[in-house]
Amino acid sequence: MKIEVLGPGCAKCEKLMEHTKSAVEQAGIDAEVVKVTDIAEFAKYGVMITPALVVDGEVKFAGKVPGVDEIKDLIS
Repeated sequence: MKIEVLGPGCAKCEKLMEHTKSAVEQAGIDAEVVKVTDIAEFAKYGVMITPALVVDGEVKFAGKVPGVDEIKDLIS
């Protein structure tokens, strides 16, 4: 599984990265979690507002920071 956190580096983006890593760890999932800061990459997914969470190429959240449990439910 590949999970991408899209964001330029703002506080919300960092919080989403933190929550995502915690969710992966708690769920015991084998996933690659990467931070994407290139605005051109955001556009490829049609994301106009950050932060955004992309799981295996599909945008799951944009413009909000879901909680750890919400992310865990999504990836489990």
